[in-house]
Amino acid sequence: MKIAIVNDQTIAVEALRRALAFDNAHEILWVAANGAQAVENAVRQRPDIILMDLMMPVMDGVEATRQIMQRAPCAIIIVTSDTNRQVSRVFEAMGHGALDAVNTPVVGGDRAAIEPLLRKIGNVGLLIGQLEKRSSPSPLRRRPANMLIAIGASAGGPAAVAAVLKGLPAGFPAALVLVQHVDEVFAGSLAAWLATQCVLPVRLAREGEIPQAGTVLVAGTNHHIRLTLGGRLAYTPEPVQQVYRPSVDVFFESVARYWEGPAVGVLLTGMGRDGAKGLKMMRQSGLLTLTQDEKTSAVYGMPKAAVAIDAAMEVLPLEQMAPRLNRAAAQP
Repeated sequence: MKIAIVNDQTIAVEALRRALAFDNAHEILWVAANGAQAVENAVRQRPDIILMDLMMPVMDGVEATRQIMQRAPCAIIIVTSDTNRQVSRVFEAMGHGALDAVNTPVVGGDRAAIEPLLRKIGNVGLLIGQLEKRSSPSPLRRRPANMLIAIGASAGGPAAVAAVLKGLPAGFPAALVLVQHVDEVFAGSLAAWLATQCVLPVRLAREGEIPQAGTVLVAGTNHHIRLTLGGRLAYTPEPVQQVYRPSVDVFFESVARYWEGPAVGVLLTGMGRDGAKGLKMMRQSGLLTLTQDEKTSAVYGMPKAAVAIDAAMEVLPLEQMAPRLNRAAAQP
């Protein structure tokens, strides 16, 4: 894969060069010392993946991510010195389309030390070429119960999800579960950040619990999250062939099979195809399915894939998503 590095620190660039050298499938296409140079390089010579630092002169990584996703869209991984201390900026970059984040490896690190970076690069590599085919199990009959809003998102997701949740009132009469492509290291921070963006309580989903009205549950591990018989949530490593963990498809399909009541599937901005087949199964089960439109999506990949297979009953701009959910939840 052709990989670009954006970092103004010589030692960090050298650490990334050495890390990428562990896998001869990776080729360094170019190196930029600031965001402005990165934008120019990406337009002229688009890589498969950009390893983007956050703190740089001239133009920082957040603004560079925004401009690159507008002018030369490609997969971006935030690679910076301390992601935990820059959580808000990490999520801001993800809001513009960055896919993931990881700490910069140290110079001279062994394979174990650089494994988080190589794993994320490998996952993104599979994601941007994902053409997975899986059979869909038959949905079960359902009986009336509380409504469930199932939300799936990837690149650009944090900001899009925050925009949706801001439009939902306190005491919202439906349960919400979010599956966002994010490493478990950041899942807790994502939930905490989303809680500051809306009036609804937001926290990580717990094994065995049943989603409750008015609460937003966020998938919180590197395993998939799914519903089981009786509507309880469970984390599972299966299916192992799924590229991203947690998988939106896995959760949406479990909603179609096991949620004993009305539900809405919402597929927001994201790269790849995850969620399209699951949303299709929800629609075939008689559930309302919504996707974000191209104009308001940071990355029109996952919603586009859903529209292509007729999985979406309605395609909406982001600003109309919350009003539509409020109307759906108010219906008997």
